[in-house]
Amino acid sequence: MLPVPRLIRWILVLAALSLGVLSGLRVAVWIAFNDSNLTLAEALPAFWLGVRFDARVVAGVLLPLLLLGSIRGLHALDNPRGRRLWTALLSAAAAAVLVLYVFDFLHLRYLGQRLNASALSFLEDAAISALMVWQTYPVVKIAIALAAAIAAAFGSLRITHRRSVRSPETPLPRWRAAWWLAATFACLLAIFGRVGQYPLRWSDAFVLRNDFAANLALNPVQSFLSSLDFRGSGYDLALVRQAYPLMSDYLGVTDPDAEKLNFVRHVPARADAPARRPNVVLVICESFSAYKSSMWGNRLDTTPYFAELCRDGLFFDKCFTPLSGTARGIWATITGLPDVEPVKTASRNPGMVDQHTIINDFVGYRKLYFLGGSTSWANIRGLLTNNIHGLELYEEDYFKSPRVDVWGISDKNLLLEAEQVLARQQEPFFAIIQTAGNHRPYTIPEEDLDEFTRLELTPAEVAQHGFSSLEELNAFRYTDFTFRAFMTAARKRAYFDNTVFVFIGDHGVAGNAGTLFPPAWTEQALTTYHVPLLYYAPKLIAPRRISSPSSMLDTLPTLAGLAGIPYRNSGLGRDLLERERRDSGRGNAAFILDQNNKTVGAIRGPHFSYLHWESKRSNLVWAEFSPAPSEPDPAAGAIAADSIRFAEAFHETARYLLLNNRKPRESPEAR
Repeated sequence: MLPVPRLIRWILVLAALSLGVLSGLRVAVWIAFNDSNLTLAEALPAFWLGVRFDARVVAGVLLPLLLLGSIRGLHALDNPRGRRLWTALLSAAAAAVLVLYVFDFLHLRYLGQRLNASALSFLEDAAISALMVWQTYPVVKIAIALAAAIAAAFGSLRITHRRSVRSPETPLPRWRAAWWLAATFACLLAIFGRVGQYPLRWSDAFVLRNDFAANLALNPVQSFLSSLDFRGSGYDLALVRQAYPLMSDYLGVTDPDAEKLNFVRHVPARADAPARRPNVVLVICESFSAYKSSMWGNRLDTTPYFAELCRDGLFFDKCFTPLSGTARGIWATITGLPDVEPVKTASRNPGMVDQHTIINDFVGYRKLYFLGGSTSWANIRGLLTNNIHGLELYEEDYFKSPRVDVWGISDKNLLLEAEQVLARQQEPFFAIIQTAGNHRPYTIPEEDLDEFTRLELTPAEVAQHGFSSLEELNAFRYTDFTFRAFMTAARKRAYFDNTVFVFIGDHGVAGNAGTLFPPAWTEQALTTYHVPLLYYAPKLIAPRRISSPSSMLDTLPTLAGLAGIPYRNSGLGRDLLERERRDSGRGNAAFILDQNNKTVGAIRGPHFSYLHWESKRSNLVWAEFSPAPSEPDPAAGAIAADSIRFAEAFHETARYLLLNNRKPRESPEAR
């Protein structure tokens, strides 16, 4: 066997150590976040693909050392200046990767997703984000562990470097070039990722057909850097025009114009409109995951009171948010547009701050917004105050109740103080209450522990029912407790009988739905988007449970229809009850964009069809509550193609409307 040059020997040792550490971190991810219950045998393809992704990172770091570290003036072993330079650079690279992995683990714990460039949006509210992290995680312990890991990496690097400096150079001069070429080729092959025409790509992880397996294969360096490509805003006008006939027909545009791209619909009040204008209370519920609640049979019966409301109200049980994230959920509810911004949320984009909302068509209503913290978070204040005429904001400085954590006052106190404001109103009102307590750090105030009883379960029992921790479980149950307190107080008021209460989750939470739902809820992460949508007004709305697909985007059009309000709709939502009257909801759709997994898709009928936009691989899965048919649908290919064409048209139209949905210059009150 030919002797190996010293520098290449050192590079091989560093590569082996690095791959070993990165593989160990992947094992830690598998142990800590295995919601899909992947066995070792099932996870092996993900581990192998992960080694290839890791090899790309390691080769990218070591290739400069190979190419430049053998130059006489920069030699990593023979030149004193070169020794200091390369040990410093490699130490910095090791520290950066370890820091990135810490953020990756926190991101996984927080959102169920590998670290990606969307995490940069947290820097927009750095103080709030930092305080939330401080209150949620053992920051000091994490910092100590990180420091120890970096110290160990530094120590290993210095030891291997010192040994390589002292070792003799053995190969004959004529073999040095061959070794250098072979090592360079190996690094380039590792960076390319495969022998073939196309390189290893981020989307290749989704060949595994399981979101957890795909995320397991990835590493934060790969997922973060690849997601930077999707930071730009904008749209393709040609694609918008191409999609216009399909979208204008779906939306029911009465005066279609493909040249002007008219999406406006002027909807008259229904013939069966109530004689007296009802009040509206819209509660946007933090992380209200459907599969964790009582309405779909979670055996812990976590939300018995809300389930009772659903039995007595108009309940849409197959509602989905278009994306994940609270800021995106607020945006979609208020504007009727999915926030398809690739990295920063639309609320943070000055070019998108001017938006039409159907809320303004509730003419003669006082508009109120309640949040237990600050609306400066994610620049939500700009979205609200710039677009809702005459809005009255009630946030942390207004309330008498004490702050309990980074998100402000407790949800119970928020709801009760908001209710007191509503009770004083002398004219019709449209109130929005945004909860935040069902969110890390999952604070339950001491003042409520006499009435609210924490559930004590083992970690295995908690995980078995779809929760990541006992703290999350009890916070979810506490949400139901706060709704009961709010509605109990509201029932005693004069406004109650003429008020429509609307509850919708701002998003779900990724996790294992077990046997409550078809496999797609877990494997394709539909748990991240599936939320309850309830319209509750015992004196105004007959109880009904509707299982045709619906979207968060439909919230305001449906509400305006129920309230008998004529309105201007320039968003992508529709009146769900009107659709039920027309075709029993068979034409309904729920658009879903998964920015973490880079898929675009739609729930239509009993299916979920989705497309990985990088690899262009598509799939169709069963998304009905009932079991899937034993025989495959012979028309599955055509159904998937049609749904994906719709989803792509919806996506491109949304990109266009984010920049072209400006509110009319003349307010509805002035018309």
